[in-house]
This record gives sequence, C-alpha cells and structure tokens, in this order.
Amino acid sequence: MPKNVRGDSGPEPVSDATPVLNPAVAPTPKPDTGPTPETNAPPESAQGAAFTKPASTGSAPEPAPRYRFDTIKVRGAYDPKDHNYAFNVPIYQTASYEMGSTQRGERLFRQEELGFLYTRVGNPTIDVLERRVAELDGAAASIALASGMAAVSHSILNLADAGDHIVSSPWLYGGTFDLFKSILPRYGINVSLATSLAPDDIKKQLRPNTKALFIESIANPRGSVADISTLANLAHEAGIPLIVDNTFATPYLVQPIKHGADVVVYSATKGLSGHGTVIAGLISESGKFNYTNGKFPQFTDRGFTLRDRADNFRSFAEVFPATPFTVRVRLALLNYLGAALGPFDAYLVLLGLETLSERLEKQLATVRQLVDYLQGNEFVSWVEYSSLPDSPNYPLAQKYAPRGSGTIFSFGFAGTLAQQERFIDSVRLFSYQVNVGDAKSLIVNSAKTTHSELTSKEQQAAGLAPEVIRLSVGLEDPRDLIEDLDQAFTATFGRRPERRSIGREARQAVGQKNRQAAGQADQ
Repeated sequence: MPKNVRGDSGPEPVSDATPVLNPAVAPTPKPDTGPTPETNAPPESAQGAAFTKPASTGSAPEPAPRYRFDTIKVRGAYDPKDHNYAFNVPIYQTASYEMGSTQRGERLFRQEELGFLYTRVGNPTIDVLERRVAELDGAAASIALASGMAAVSHSILNLADAGDHIVSSPWLYGGTFDLFKSILPRYGINVSLATSLAPDDIKKQLRPNTKALFIESIANPRGSVADISTLANLAHEAGIPLIVDNTFATPYLVQPIKHGADVVVYSATKGLSGHGTVIAGLISESGKFNYTNGKFPQFTDRGFTLRDRADNFRSFAEVFPATPFTVRVRLALLNYLGAALGPFDAYLVLLGLETLSERLEKQLATVRQLVDYLQGNEFVSWVEYSSLPDSPNYPLAQKYAPRGSGTIFSFGFAGTLAQQERFIDSVRLFSYQVNVGDAKSLIVNSAKTTHSELTSKEQQAAGLAPEVIRLSVGLEDPRDLIEDLDQAFTATFGRRPERRSIGREARQAVGQKNRQAAGQADQ
C-alpha cells in the first residue's frame, strides 16, 4: 500500500505529509536502505515527489492510486515492507534510536536526512498516526501530542508570544475557556472572546497584535456549527490563520481545511479513537498559510539549531517551507515542553481510527431517534441539534456537516435543579462522566461539570443555562437508550412523560411553564 494514499473526500493532501524527527515529510525510514548522500537538501520524498510503484512492464512508474476516506483510515501512511512486513502497525516501544555512524548523526541533526532520534519528538508508530490523520484531513502535515489540551495550547503558543493577542469564539470547551481566561494571560498572551461568530463581532475584537482566530467547528456543548469559510476569509484579510478545534466533528463529518482553515486541532481521546481508553491530541496544518507575511517572526528568524554546514543560520520558513507550523511545534515546543504521546497510545488511536466512519454512521442514526424522542417529551423544553430543520443553525449544518452535526447534543431539562440531579442519578445505561465520543453513551450537566470553570455570567454569555444536559451517543441499541431516559424521567416526575408533537417555540414555552410551576423561573 503506497504511503501517501490520497482521498477524494476533501482537498488533495500535499504529498510531503507529516514530518518525522528532523521534520520535513517523508515515508518511515526503511531499515535496509544505505546511507543518504551528504547534501543540504532533504531527500527527494521530502521535497514532494510522489510515491510510486514500479510498473509491471518495467518502464514508466505507475502514479499513486487515489484512495477514499474509508481506505485511508485503515491503510493510509503504512507499508508493511517498511516494517518487517508486519501486517498491523507495530508498537515501537523504544526511547531512542541508533544513529549508525557519526556521519549519519550529523546529517540527522542538520536536517539533511530524515530519521528518528528520540521518541519524545518522533517515533515510527506515532509517525503512521500523524501521516494517516494528515491524509484524512487533507493536510500538509500533522503532529501528535499527549492530549487534546496540548494540541490547543501548542497551536496558540506556536503563533503568539508575550504581548500578542488571540480572538476566540465564545462557544468553547470549558478547559479551553479556562486556558484562554486564566493561564495564557499569565504569560502575556491575551484572548478576547467575541460575543458571537458574526463577522462584525469578530472584526470588533481584532487588533494589530492579533495572531490567530480560534473556533470550534461544532461547539461544545450546544453543538452549533461555525461558518468556517466566512471566518477563514475574515482571518486571512487580517493576515492571521484560522484555528479550528474539530474534535466533535472528526474529519469524517467536517474537513475544516477544505473550507479554508489553516490549523486543525483534535482531542483524539474523543471520536477519533472512540473507545475511551487513551488520552491523545493532534494538530494538522493546511500548508497554505503564509507565515512570512511579517506578523510571525518566529518562523522567519534565523536560528543556530537550523544552521547549515557552513554555519549559516536558517529559519523554519527557509528549511521547511511546506510545513513550517508543524515543524516548529515539533522542534521548538514538543521538544522542550515535552507533551509527548507514547507509541502504545498512538497504536490505540490507530485502532479506533479504523472504525471511525462505521461508528459515526450508527451513532448518527441513534442521535436522530433520541432527538425525536426528546422533541416530543413534555419534560424537555428544547433540543439543540444543528441538523434539525427548525434549528437556526440548520443551513450551516447542511453546508459543513451534511452527514450530521455530530454525535453530541444538548437538551433543556424542564424542571428544577434538584429534579435535574434526580434525573441524572436515575439513568441506568447512560454513564455520568465528562468524556464524549465514546462507544458508550454518556450524560452530563455541563454547567456543573465540563463548564464549571465559567462564572454564571460567563455561562450565560456562552448560551449555557443551568438547564442544559449534554448527551454523547454511543453504540448501544437506541431503543434501550430511549427506555433508559424514559424510566429516568418517570422516576423524577412520578409519571411517564407524555409525547407531544409541538414546535420549537411551543416546547420552550412548555419548559418555562414547567420550571415556573416547580418554583424556578426560566433563566
């Protein structure tokens, strides 16, 4: 199987996919190859040459086949013959690697030859994961990190220094919100939350020292879909990249790079792996943003560690023009801050990735049944799922996520907070935990858990009322999930909920009436 298989479900990936240690992009080094000639240029494969197989006639090489999403997710970026013909990706559980000779060691450290030196910054198992996700994203390169929060923080730290500024969506995961609010300002990086994702609201927040616009493709926890192409154009007009957290969507539902995003981040703990057994993160780079536009000196400043054999200092943009963002994350942040993913964890993500589309298709079908059940439930004031025709977000969902706007959605519990707690404590099949994207269905009261870092005022600004309950839909039988919710409502209210066929506004009115009757006004 060729390494740089390309899919047609998104933009055509650049052939120099993900950097290994000295990171231009290349196939995993083969153990039986001879020494690379001493040269200041990276190997041909790192310069974007297509990987080809010899033609059966022995004449011209055949072009690499173009593979689709489902083929890439199980075979992309892996050739068994480069790994002792192991059919599955091996776990390279080693801290470091033999350099072979002093001459080869110098070539590796001068970025003249691609290879692995130390697992903190490069490992063959992790390399397959990185290049496979890059192909699924239609990215020029990807890099794996120890967690989703590491992916978020490293994407910001790669662009902003002390004194710089970031503009962000107001609809964020609670951990990201707290990073932006409490941690980054202590290091001199200030973040402004827009009041909405309307272009005028974003423009009001832009400053001369703004270095990025950060959004979530499908927001946590309410599930609203961002207008990625519009926001990408706005960011590019300001000379800054658009960073998109695509955790809820995964590349199967939304491909942000196809719509103009420059950097995509994931918590691979969630839907990418899908089994809730690993903590991991990923960053993908489009390879299209111009980091030499004068706003990002960290990519153009010449440094000692990138010097050539004549001791001329060089910059990331000079040495790695196709993937400067990813290479700088690897060599300047991962290398020294150390948020390294282990090879066994990378292997677990690869296992989960193989069933990504099958899992999501089943989960989306279950979501539709649960949404239908909750929409007609008298104890539910509203259901927020962007793929619903009556959702104000429906046009954006159809544009960016036509298969469905994710496997996570929220609804308004039409009762007191005490009743809400009784309801959550009464479920038997849904698990009360803060993960999402698992094979098992999960339930959480977001205001009290995942977004408890936000003050009540901040929660209100983020559209996160105390009544919000978030569901992450797994792979169980949808009938069992509905029966579980039904018995929890019955245990809470003393009777089974009546099913009503009513519209969005009527459901909201019923919810307000129920809360008022219970002694708690709608907030």
